[in-house]
Amino acid sequence: MNIKRIVKHLLTTRWQVRRDFPPSTLSAIEAAIKAAETTHVGEIRFAVEAALEPSALFEGLSAAERAIEVFSKMRVWDTRHNNGMLIYLLLADRAVEIVADRAIHAKVGAEEWMKVCRRMEAAFAQSDYESGAVGGVKAVAQHLAAHFPARGSGINELPDEAIVL
Repeated sequence: MNIKRIVKHLLTTRWQVRRDFPPSTLSAIEAAIKAAETTHVGEIRFAVEAALEPSALFEGLSAAERAIEVFSKMRVWDTRHNNGMLIYLLLADRAVEIVADRAIHAKVGAEEWMKVCRRMEAAFAQSDYESGAVGGVKAVAQHLAAHFPARGSGINELPDEAIVL
């Protein structure tokens, strides 16, 4: 049990998410997702969460494990071509995780996603949330456009707005 992590999670509130991700930043992320999805057939979701629930903390749930839970709960996997992906930020840990559905994961390995996550985390460490998030969406879109280029007018299967959990 990591006491320092527990305290950090208990002290990180939704107010801090609203401060770091105000409506203008959430709108910028949504616009970046909309623009990105014109270049590929993937489906991108972005979620930010202030902190884990105390029970999850005491169980030792990691940001990566929580990202997989969110991927499932948001039904990102529920796309016709298995081409959904989630960019997840756990603010208390300043941890970014990318979870990609199997069709995407087969083409773009975990190493590439880790590079994107680390760049986003570096921006967030400098309190540059909007640029970090939008830059992450654009980086993900480059990979998707390379492996899953747009074909005609695709159907948008998942909402584009960034969500706060």
